[in-house]
Amino acid sequence: MTDHPAEGGAPSSRQEAATTAADASPPTGHAHQLVTSYQVRTQIHGTNGIGRFNNWLAVLITRGVGTMWAGYLFVLIALVSLPQALAAFVQGDTVTGITWLSQSFLQLVLLPIIIVGQNIISASQDARAAADHKTLTTLHAMNVRQLQILEQQQQILELLKSERA
Repeated sequence: MTDHPAEGGAPSSRQEAATTAADASPPTGHAHQLVTSYQVRTQIHGTNGIGRFNNWLAVLITRGVGTMWAGYLFVLIALVSLPQALAAFVQGDTVTGITWLSQSFLQLVLLPIIIVGQNIISASQDARAAADHKTLTTLHAMNVRQLQILEQQQQILELLKSERA
């Protein structure tokens, strides 16, 4: 069973435990991590041999089909049956024409183009996540330093109070 939330669903128990632990620890003890898609793959199919094979095969097929070259190839494949679909459409068989358009052309051609678009969106999200990770890590380091300075100032104030008393 996977431990990732469904789309729009509640966080998993592992995520809730990590959030609780982070809330309980001081900010100086928090360690940032950048989560990559490679690390997430094991949550989908598991870490055993079959799971690794399924992940490998799924990524291989997606990378192969998710190219514009596959889109061009699928256009050519769909065009092979276009004359028959047009002839049937002209003879009044609209079902065959619509079936060719929806099943042969649209599905074959749009699938790789949609995957290419998703790959572009995913790459931009990965780049944004890496930039956000760098920014948040820097902000965290600044916050930790500020907390250290505040603690030192508190110690100085306590020393001054004790000398006055």
